[in-house]
Amino acid sequence: MYWRKKTLNLNSQLWILNQQPTKTYTVEEAKRKLEAYCAYQDRCHKEVREKLIQMRMIPDAVDAIMYHLLQHKFLDEERFARSFARGKFRHKKWGKNRIKQELKQREIGTYLINKAFTEIPEEEYRNTFDALAQKRFDQLTEKDKYKKRKKLADYLMYRGWPGDWVYEKAKALIP
Repeated sequence: MYWRKKTLNLNSQLWILNQQPTKTYTVEEAKRKLEAYCAYQDRCHKEVREKLIQMRMIPDAVDAIMYHLLQHKFLDEERFARSFARGKFRHKKWGKNRIKQELKQREIGTYLINKAFTEIPEEEYRNTFDALAQKRFDQLTEKDKYKKRKKLADYLMYRGWPGDWVYEKAKALIP
C-alpha cells in the first residue's frame, strides 16, 4: 500500500504546538536563560524578542526582560552589528551589500549599519574581493567565456559585492 506524508497547514501546526506540554518560565528563570543566551554570542533585539515569544512569555515580561538585558549590557545592537559585519566579512567573505541586507532583516537601523562598516578596512575589503574573484575564477571549468563570466558575476553578486566591481573584474579575468 502506498503511503503519502500528510502535510499540515499552519493552523494545524499551531494547534499541535499548543497541545504539547511546554515548559513555563518565571521572569527570573527567563532572565537567567536569556543572559546565558546573549553571553554565548552577540544577539540583536529581534532574535531575543523571538526567543522570549518562543518561551511563551507575556508581553509585559518580554519588555521587563529586554530592559534588564539592556541595562546589564547583555544586549547591545551596535556591538551586535559590528561583530556581525566583521565576522561575515572575514569568515564568509561577504560584501557590504549582503551584510547590509542581512542586518536590515534583523531590523538594525541605517546608522548602526554604517557604524558596523567601519569595522571593515577599505584596503582589506578590496584585497578580499580580488582574492575571492581569482579563487572562484580558478575553480570554474566552463568552456564558453560568456557562461563563465556570468557564473563568476553571479557568484560575487550573491555574496554582496558591488556590481561595478564585479562586472569590471569579470571582464578583466575573462576577456
